[in-house]
Amino acid sequence: MEGRFADELYSESLQLSKLQLDPTSNANSEQNLDRVELCHGDGSCDGFSDELDDTSEVTGEWMKIEEKTRYNQHHTVGYREGVIAGKEASSQEGFNIGFKQSVLVGYNWGLVRGVTSALANLPDGLREKLIGTEDQITGLQGLCESVHSLSTTDALRLFNDEIMDKKAREHSENADTSSLEAGLPEQIPDRSVLRNHFAELRSLLLESPAIKVHLDR
Repeated sequence: MEGRFADELYSESLQLSKLQLDPTSNANSEQNLDRVELCHGDGSCDGFSDELDDTSEVTGEWMKIEEKTRYNQHHTVGYREGVIAGKEASSQEGFNIGFKQSVLVGYNWGLVRGVTSALANLPDGLREKLIGTEDQITGLQGLCESVHSLSTTDALRLFNDEIMDKKAREHSENADTSSLEAGLPEQIPDRSVLRNHFAELRSLLLESPAIKVHLDR
């Protein structure tokens, strides 16, 4: 029993001696003590504080970058939506102006094509009853051929020429009076082909009371 107790006491003494003689263990203990000494009484440590400061700086930079990115995105979206809205408003305004200029001419041109086609396809006997004289029949045939020789593209081109001629005449009328000293300005020809065809149809219908077409709106 005494021998066993002596062995245990000797073993503990030997382990304590090894701990005192081991330099690695002492170094680790000193480092741990140094770390403990760096900590303040409020529980904060200098090393941890530096790491937190670095993290805060990085987070702040990322927040600035994200804020700038979002600003650029919203700015781009707003600019794009503004351009689209401006185009839509401009297109609508242009459509309104074009509709106002062309609706009457287009309506009358449709009447001319429809009435001349209907009269030209009537049987000869019925057409002669509706249109009394030979001259009127000849005039109808000539008008029908002239009207149906124009395609839709041709009609649009003629209408555009009419608008341009009208603008040129207005510009010529509003020109400075000093230009008259050089002589009378050149007269711009009236190329209202579509309107002229409508006038011919109106004249033909007035001479043929048996044909009932409402031209006036």
